[in-house]
Amino acid sequence: MMKRMVVVLALAGCCITGARAQMGATAPKIPAGTLVEPSKSLDGLLKIYEGQIMSAVNAMPADKFDFAPSQTIFKAEQTTSYDKVRTFGQMVAHVAQANYYFFGTLGGVKPDVDMKAIGNLTSKDDTVKALAASFAYAHKQLATLTAANAFASVKDDQTKASMAAFGIAHMCDHYGQLVEYLRMNGIVPPASQK
Repeated sequence: MMKRMVVVLALAGCCITGARAQMGATAPKIPAGTLVEPSKSLDGLLKIYEGQIMSAVNAMPADKFDFAPSQTIFKAEQTTSYDKVRTFGQMVAHVAQANYYFFGTLGGVKPDVDMKAIGNLTSKDDTVKALAASFAYAHKQLATLTAANAFASVKDDQTKASMAAFGIAHMCDHYGQLVEYLRMNGIVPPASQK
């Protein structure tokens, strides 16, 4: 179990180091081999991606929250069905819902929000507020992750640590999509403006 913990923390450390390098931040001065609580390590990674996602979401104008790619922006010979593609706002709401789902598996406080209602939000202000609240919830839930409980099973072979890691990986996937939606609207993502 300790070996698994070290591997997860090492992977999280690599992700944090890579993300900080990309953002121009300096890594903290912690000697190699130092055991770091999983809550601290994963929370550091969550903060990085939260900053990127929130800045991308805030960069999209309110009147573009209903934007979704369509056949009209591609060459005629590139045909694909876009009828089930999420709009920018729907994707933001989906990330908020997923944050509650993934980080809710860590124990502690259950979300006190109606996750289905988040999926019905249409205004930028309401959607951004729901996303910010989901990140606050995720940070609180991550704070409950310890070396002693990180590898406790939550469902089949999924552990608290793997669910937290999957939650972060999931938001990274959607961050890439949000960036593409911004660029399709002529907006340079804030993380790329440096």
